[in-house]
Amino acid sequence: MTDRDTSKSGTETQRFSQRPVLVTGAAGFIGYHVSKRLLAAGYQVVGLDNVNAYYDPLLKEARLGLLEASKSFRFYRGDIADKQVIHDLFAAERPGLVVHLAAQAGVRYSIENPQAYADTNLLGFLNILEACRQGDVQHLVYASSSSVYGANTRVPFSTQQNVDHPISLYAATKKANELMAHSYAAIHGIPVTGVRFFTVYGPWGRPDMAMFLFTEAIAAGRPISVFNYGKMRRDFTYIDDIVEGVYRVLLKPAAPDPNWTGDDPDPSSSKAPSRVYNIGNNSPVELLYLIELLEQNLGCKAERILLPMQPGDVPATLADISELERDVGFRPHTPIEVGVERFVRWWLEYRGLTVGGIRNVLQ
Repeated sequence: MTDRDTSKSGTETQRFSQRPVLVTGAAGFIGYHVSKRLLAAGYQVVGLDNVNAYYDPLLKEARLGLLEASKSFRFYRGDIADKQVIHDLFAAERPGLVVHLAAQAGVRYSIENPQAYADTNLLGFLNILEACRQGDVQHLVYASSSSVYGANTRVPFSTQQNVDHPISLYAATKKANELMAHSYAAIHGIPVTGVRFFTVYGPWGRPDMAMFLFTEAIAAGRPISVFNYGKMRRDFTYIDDIVEGVYRVLLKPAAPDPNWTGDDPDPSSSKAPSRVYNIGNNSPVELLYLIELLEQNLGCKAERILLPMQPGDVPATLADISELERDVGFRPHTPIEVGVERFVRWWLEYRGLTVGGIRNVLQ
């Protein structure tokens, strides 16, 4: 593991700083933190987000407010599924690098609202690819997901494994993104890199995810639904580690693999400038242990409702991050105990609470 470097080298400045970096989904959890990281490194950042109501827009607006305090940040409110919006933004800003994080998220929501995933994750991504092709973008880094491993049960999950058996529409759209990006790399020579995120958590996180949901419910004295009877194991990855991985990958554009052969095709690389990496903590924990940590940090006990697995869920995730470490010199390293403490501390501040006065305020 190498130390985090918040500065840019002279070579990086020459190659990448002449044109801004576009971050789609900039008002989202990961998009906000990636934008902050790029701004801290001295980049001009252009953010795009439709600030929809999938979860509380006020949280998204609060993130945006912090980003807009920087003179190096410009924000566009619009939908990636709108081809004209994307065309106009690329024409006005001419981004040199693109970090595409805008997506319709959520495994369970995709079962109830499949059209939203086709519109945003498929059509929207096509609009981004076309704009990158026409705009001579130097590198496109896009968000994939650990959910693409689907029915795979062999862990750790490796990018060299076949991922042709998704068990949710959300996962299917993320696998489709990887295939779409590879086709553009093969046909048009656009360097593209997919990053498969593993259960991201941390300050300014998403309210629809377990960490946030459990925290709110435990603090308010409400019961929490714990699926797979608490035996679910997740490779919880702290947001700072996700962001550092994205940042380092972004500054290393994908290149053709001279050793790749169609006789024995490696899914993780290609003869086109296309790569895929896992970004995960490589240290999964059971949901029951996560709940214990939340209880310790909140100072109150959880009422647990133990339930069977839900459709679309997988029992365990674990990332093989050897290729990320080999190629960009970084591996996530924040222990779950440290990350949960930081998240709860942020959540208390965000809600204007203290540990001692939690329930009286929320009930």
